[in-house]
Amino acid sequence: MTQHQQDSAVGTTSPGPELGPTGRPSREFPDPAALASHGPARIIALCNQKGGVGKTTTTINLGATLAEYGRRVLAIDFDPQGALSAGLGVQTHDVPTIYDLLLSRQFEPKDAIQRTSVEGLDVIPANIDLSAAEVHLVTEVAREQILAGVLRRVSADYDVILIDCQPSLGLLTVNALTASHGVIIPLECEFFALRGVALLIETIDKVRDRLNPAIELDGILATMYDARTLHSREVLERVVDAFGDKVLETVITRTVKFPDATVAATPITEFAPEHQASKAYRQLARELVFRGAVA
Repeated sequence: MTQHQQDSAVGTTSPGPELGPTGRPSREFPDPAALASHGPARIIALCNQKGGVGKTTTTINLGATLAEYGRRVLAIDFDPQGALSAGLGVQTHDVPTIYDLLLSRQFEPKDAIQRTSVEGLDVIPANIDLSAAEVHLVTEVAREQILAGVLRRVSADYDVILIDCQPSLGLLTVNALTASHGVIIPLECEFFALRGVALLIETIDKVRDRLNPAIELDGILATMYDARTLHSREVLERVVDAFGDKVLETVITRTVKFPDATVAATPITEFAPEHQASKAYRQLARELVFRGAVA
């Protein structure tokens, strides 16, 4: 009697593949191949109008892990709170910022670019001045395309440009979406975070129809996941049911290491390189390369 016949006789089946948090078979994505040359950059906006869902944390750590894999990365702090700049330990006062690039042609992007502690990861900082940008941009011709014009001047020097958007669907976020090739939506695994996703996707669709036909949704990234709670598991299940393969297989779990790394002004991949969260962001970088969202 074959093994299959024996299993059938006793009413058992062979175990299937281990399932990951998204309900799909777990898999490790391969390390990306080295690049023979650099640029032009693919521009990705990290966007969600709800605050506190992991946009800045993801921008910092995705940028750092892509740089680990040999990509040249530029992170744009596009939030007046300046959390990205603080999280990477760069100057935000008495230096040119993204605000200056938006409102004045006398500055070149290279004037505002700062190096970080991570080789291959640069940043254009922001500070509270950016909160006034929307008021000043309202009267500008083609006001939704100002950021796109700025990034065109530096795109050839990088493989990836990541834009950390503010928690709003205002003119700054529309600028980011108009400048971008793709969007990643970090989504906290709790029900209130779910409610705004449909509105955000509607905004992306409007930008695609009216301003940027090339933009596409690169993926929805589940963040702050806690497998021990039924709530987290149910929210993630609902997200996968609603958006299918647009939900990235990588899931970022909740950990106190993230605020610790923020206080240290360094990516978690440098602060705790062997921690599970660091491994998750490396997996995210590999998945995005595997999906073609990043070269």
